[in-house]
Amino acid sequence: VLASLPLQVMLYFNVYYFLVWCLAEGMMLQLKYHLLPWHYQFLLVTTYLILSLAEGSRLYLGYLGNLQEK
Repeated sequence: VLASLPLQVMLYFNVYYFLVWCLAEGMMLQLKYHLLPWHYQFLLVTTYLILSLAEGSRLYLGYLGNLQEK
């Protein structure tokens, strides 16, 4: 059973870039949140949560699939 080393390295670094993105995007959202109308506030928070959950699950499944050859 062999895992793809280049894919594993890319997933490893992508986890750290994802954490930096989450922190930066969360800070920007916090800074401009009170300046926006309520519907943009709702859309921004919803989009942020959906993208964060999708990327987190993609990275988790990538690790799992690469290490288990699926």
